[in-house]
Amino acid sequence: MRIALLEDDQDQANLFLEWLKGAGHTCEHFKSGKLFVRNIRHDSYDMLILDWMVPEMDGFEVLAWVRENFDWPIPVLFLTARDDEDDIVRALQQGADDYVVKPAKQRELLARIKAVARRASAVDEADTQIAMPPYLIDLANHAIYRDGVRVEVTQKEYELIVFLFRNVGRVLSRAHILESVWGRNPDVNTRTVDTHVSRIRGKLEITPESGWKLSSIYQHGYRLERPATP
Repeated sequence: MRIALLEDDQDQANLFLEWLKGAGHTCEHFKSGKLFVRNIRHDSYDMLILDWMVPEMDGFEVLAWVRENFDWPIPVLFLTARDDEDDIVRALQQGADDYVVKPAKQRELLARIKAVARRASAVDEADTQIAMPPYLIDLANHAIYRDGVRVEVTQKEYELIVFLFRNVGRVLSRAHILESVWGRNPDVNTRTVDTHVSRIRGKLEITPESGWKLSSIYQHGYRLERPATP
Protein backbone atom coordinates (compact mmCIF):
# COMPACT_ATOMS: atom_id res chain seq x y z
CA MET A 1 0.00 0.00 0.00
CA ARG A 2 0.87 3.64 -0.30
CA ILE A 3 0.64 5.16 3.17
CA ALA A 4 0.86 8.72 4.51
CA LEU A 5 2.29 8.96 8.04
CA LEU A 6 1.76 11.95 10.36
CA GLU A 7 4.40 11.80 13.11
CA ASP A 8 6.43 14.69 14.57
CA ASP A 9 9.03 12.54 16.36
CA GLN A 10 11.70 11.73 13.77
CA ASP A 11 13.07 8.72 15.66
CA GLN A 12 9.60 7.23 15.93
CA ALA A 13 8.93 8.01 12.28
CA ASN A 14 12.17 6.32 11.19
CA LEU A 15 11.20 3.18 13.10
CA PHE A 16 7.69 3.05 11.61
CA LEU A 17 9.02 3.75 8.12
CA GLU A 18 11.45 0.84 8.49
CA TRP A 19 8.62 -1.47 9.58
CA LEU A 20 6.33 -0.39 6.76
CA LYS A 21 9.03 -0.66 4.12
CA GLY A 22 9.98 -4.09 5.41
CA ALA A 23 6.36 -5.18 4.97
CA GLY A 24 6.37 -4.06 1.34
CA HIS A 25 4.57 -0.73 1.73
CA THR A 26 5.71 2.70 0.57
CA CYS A 27 5.25 5.59 2.94
CA GLU A 28 5.48 9.39 2.91
CA HIS A 29 6.24 11.05 6.24
CA PHE A 30 4.98 14.45 7.42
CA LYS A 31 5.80 16.23 10.68
CA SER A 32 2.89 18.67 10.94
CA GLY A 33 -0.84 18.47 10.45
CA LYS A 34 -1.01 21.38 8.01
CA LEU A 35 1.76 19.95 5.83
CA PHE A 36 0.03 16.58 5.90
CA VAL A 37 -3.32 18.05 4.78
CA ARG A 38 -1.66 20.21 2.14
CA ASN A 39 -0.13 17.09 0.61
CA ILE A 40 -3.15 14.80 0.70
CA ARG A 41 -5.19 17.47 -1.08
CA HIS A 42 -3.15 16.82 -4.24
CA ASP A 43 -1.85 13.28 -3.80
CA SER A 44 -3.53 9.98 -3.02
CA TYR A 45 -2.86 7.18 -0.57
CA ASP A 46 -4.33 3.83 0.42
CA MET A 47 -4.19 4.56 4.14
CA LEU A 48 -3.45 7.39 6.60
CA ILE A 49 -1.63 6.81 9.90
CA LEU A 50 -1.99 9.69 12.36
CA ASP A 51 -0.27 10.69 15.56
CA TRP A 52 -2.49 12.87 17.73
CA MET A 53 -0.19 15.49 19.27
CA VAL A 54 1.54 17.13 16.31
CA PRO A 55 2.26 20.80 15.45
CA GLU A 56 -0.11 23.27 13.77
CA MET A 57 -3.09 20.92 13.35
CA ASP A 58 -3.47 17.89 15.59
CA GLY A 59 -4.36 14.40 14.44
CA PHE A 60 -7.98 14.68 15.52
CA GLU A 61 -8.39 17.87 13.48
CA VAL A 62 -6.76 16.13 10.52
CA LEU A 63 -9.19 13.22 10.86
CA ALA A 64 -12.16 15.61 10.95
CA TRP A 65 -10.87 17.35 7.82
CA VAL A 66 -10.38 14.05 6.00
CA ARG A 67 -13.88 12.77 6.79
CA GLU A 68 -15.40 16.07 5.72
CA ASN A 69 -13.46 16.48 2.48
CA PHE A 70 -12.77 12.98 1.11
CA ASP A 71 -15.48 11.49 -1.08
CA TRP A 72 -14.46 7.92 -0.19
CA PRO A 73 -13.81 6.31 3.20
CA ILE A 74 -10.01 6.18 3.17
CA PRO A 75 -8.75 3.94 6.02
CA VAL A 76 -7.37 5.93 8.96
CA LEU A 77 -5.39 4.42 11.82
CA PHE A 78 -4.35 6.38 14.91
CA LEU A 79 -0.88 5.62 16.26
CA THR A 80 -0.43 7.72 19.38
CA ALA A 81 0.67 7.75 23.02
CA ARG A 82 -2.76 9.05 24.10
CA ASP A 83 -4.30 6.06 25.84
CA ASP A 84 -7.27 7.59 27.63
CA GLU A 85 -10.46 5.65 26.88
CA ASP A 86 -12.35 8.87 26.11
CA ASP A 87 -9.76 9.78 23.45
CA ILE A 88 -9.97 6.35 21.85
CA VAL A 89 -13.78 6.44 21.76
CA ARG A 90 -13.77 10.00 20.42
CA ALA A 91 -11.40 9.11 17.57
CA LEU A 92 -13.37 5.99 16.61
CA GLN A 93 -16.66 7.90 16.70
CA GLN A 94 -15.14 10.61 14.51
CA GLY A 95 -14.33 7.98 11.87
CA ALA A 96 -10.96 6.39 12.70
CA ASP A 97 -10.84 2.74 11.64
CA ASP A 98 -8.46 1.60 14.37
CA TYR A 99 -6.44 2.98 17.27
CA VAL A 100 -2.99 1.75 18.33
CA VAL A 101 -1.39 3.04 21.52
CA LYS A 102 2.37 3.62 21.63
CA PRO A 103 4.76 2.01 22.21
CA ALA A 104 3.59 -0.04 19.26
CA LYS A 105 4.67 -3.62 18.62
CA GLN A 106 5.83 -4.27 15.09
CA ARG A 107 3.87 -7.44 14.28
CA GLU A 108 0.68 -6.18 15.90
CA LEU A 109 0.83 -2.85 14.09
CA LEU A 110 1.39 -4.49 10.71
CA ALA A 111 -1.44 -6.95 11.38
CA ARG A 112 -3.81 -4.12 12.28
CA ILE A 113 -2.83 -2.20 9.14
CA LYS A 114 -3.53 -5.28 7.05
CA ALA A 115 -6.89 -5.87 8.76
CA VAL A 116 -8.02 -2.27 8.28
CA ALA A 117 -7.02 -2.37 4.61
CA ARG A 118 -8.86 -5.65 4.08
CA ARG A 119 -12.08 -4.30 5.58
CA ALA A 120 -11.88 -1.17 3.43
CA SER A 121 -11.11 -2.90 0.14
CA ALA A 122 -13.89 -3.13 -2.45
CA VAL A 123 -12.15 -6.15 -4.02
CA ASP A 124 -11.03 -9.25 -2.12
CA GLU A 125 -7.31 -9.82 -2.73
CA ALA A 126 -7.98 -13.57 -2.75
CA ASP A 127 -10.40 -13.35 -5.68
CA THR A 128 -9.25 -14.87 -8.96
CA GLN A 129 -11.26 -12.43 -11.04
CA ILE A 130 -12.79 -8.98 -10.98
CA ALA A 131 -16.23 -8.93 -12.59
CA MET A 132 -17.57 -5.46 -13.31
CA PRO A 133 -19.78 -5.77 -16.41
CA PRO A 134 -19.16 -5.43 -19.25
CA TYR A 135 -15.58 -6.08 -18.06
CA LEU A 136 -14.07 -9.23 -16.60
CA ILE A 137 -10.49 -9.36 -15.37
CA ASP A 138 -9.10 -12.89 -15.12
CA LEU A 139 -6.38 -12.44 -12.52
CA ALA A 140 -5.17 -16.02 -12.73
CA ASN A 141 -4.42 -15.79 -16.45
CA HIS A 142 -3.72 -12.04 -16.74
CA ALA A 143 -6.53 -11.58 -19.25
CA ILE A 144 -9.05 -8.78 -19.82
CA TYR A 145 -12.48 -9.36 -21.39
CA ARG A 146 -15.14 -6.93 -22.58
CA ASP A 147 -18.56 -8.51 -23.24
CA GLY A 148 -16.84 -11.90 -23.29
CA VAL A 149 -14.30 -10.89 -25.93
CA ARG A 150 -10.63 -10.82 -24.92
CA VAL A 151 -8.94 -7.43 -25.18
CA GLU A 152 -5.26 -7.52 -26.09
CA VAL A 153 -3.22 -5.35 -23.75
CA THR A 154 0.42 -5.04 -22.78
CA GLN A 155 1.65 -6.12 -19.35
CA LYS A 156 1.75 -2.55 -18.02
CA GLU A 157 -1.69 -1.81 -19.47
CA TYR A 158 -2.99 -4.92 -17.70
CA GLU A 159 -1.43 -3.84 -14.38
CA LEU A 160 -2.89 -0.36 -14.75
CA ILE A 161 -6.36 -1.75 -15.52
CA VAL A 162 -6.23 -4.00 -12.44
CA PHE A 163 -5.11 -1.09 -10.27
CA LEU A 164 -7.93 1.16 -11.54
CA PHE A 165 -10.61 -1.49 -11.09
CA ARG A 166 -9.37 -2.27 -7.59
CA ASN A 167 -9.88 1.41 -6.78
CA VAL A 168 -13.18 2.24 -8.47
CA GLY A 169 -14.56 5.61 -7.39
CA ARG A 170 -11.27 6.90 -5.97
CA VAL A 171 -9.31 9.85 -7.27
CA LEU A 172 -5.80 8.49 -7.83
CA SER A 173 -2.88 10.85 -8.25
CA ARG A 174 -0.48 10.37 -11.13
CA ALA A 175 2.31 9.81 -8.60
CA HIS A 176 0.28 7.11 -6.87
CA ILE A 177 -0.48 5.35 -10.16
CA LEU A 178 3.12 5.63 -11.30
CA GLU A 179 4.47 4.22 -8.05
CA SER A 180 1.93 1.38 -7.86
CA VAL A 181 2.26 0.23 -11.49
CA TRP A 182 5.82 1.18 -12.47
CA GLY A 183 7.50 1.39 -9.06
CA ARG A 184 10.05 4.03 -8.18
CA ASN A 185 11.67 4.12 -11.61
CA PRO A 186 13.52 7.40 -12.27
CA ASP A 187 13.32 6.76 -16.04
CA VAL A 188 9.50 6.86 -16.04
CA ASN A 189 7.50 10.08 -15.60
CA THR A 190 3.85 11.02 -15.23
CA ARG A 191 3.42 11.43 -18.99
CA THR A 192 3.71 7.66 -19.14
CA VAL A 193 0.60 7.44 -16.97
CA ASP A 194 -1.33 9.77 -19.30
CA THR A 195 -0.30 7.76 -22.36
CA HIS A 196 -1.32 4.43 -20.86
CA VAL A 197 -4.62 5.78 -19.54
CA SER A 198 -5.44 7.04 -23.03
CA ARG A 199 -4.60 3.65 -24.52
CA ILE A 200 -6.70 1.59 -22.13
CA ARG A 201 -9.61 4.02 -22.43
CA GLY A 202 -9.57 3.26 -26.15
CA LYS A 203 -8.88 -0.47 -25.93
CA LEU A 204 -11.60 -1.08 -23.35
CA GLU A 205 -13.95 1.38 -25.06
CA ILE A 206 -14.67 3.14 -21.79
CA THR A 207 -17.55 5.40 -22.74
CA PRO A 208 -20.88 6.38 -21.17
CA GLU A 209 -22.43 3.61 -23.29
CA SER A 210 -20.25 1.05 -21.48
CA GLY A 211 -21.57 2.25 -18.14
CA TRP A 212 -18.16 3.54 -17.07
CA LYS A 213 -16.17 6.75 -17.08
CA LEU A 214 -12.40 7.24 -16.75
CA SER A 215 -11.99 10.92 -15.93
CA SER A 216 -8.96 13.16 -15.73
CA ILE A 217 -9.05 15.16 -12.50
CA TYR A 218 -7.40 18.58 -12.93
CA GLN A 219 -4.02 18.90 -11.19
CA HIS A 220 -4.45 15.51 -9.58
CA GLY A 221 -4.87 12.33 -11.61
CA TYR A 222 -7.65 10.00 -12.69
CA ARG A 223 -10.83 8.37 -11.43
CA LEU A 224 -12.60 5.30 -12.81
CA GLU A 225 -16.27 5.34 -11.91
CA ARG A 226 -19.78 4.46 -12.93
CA PRO A 227 -21.56 7.65 -14.08
CA ALA A 228 -24.64 8.51 -12.08
CA THR A 229 -27.79 7.49 -13.89
CA PRO A 230 -30.29 10.30 -14.63
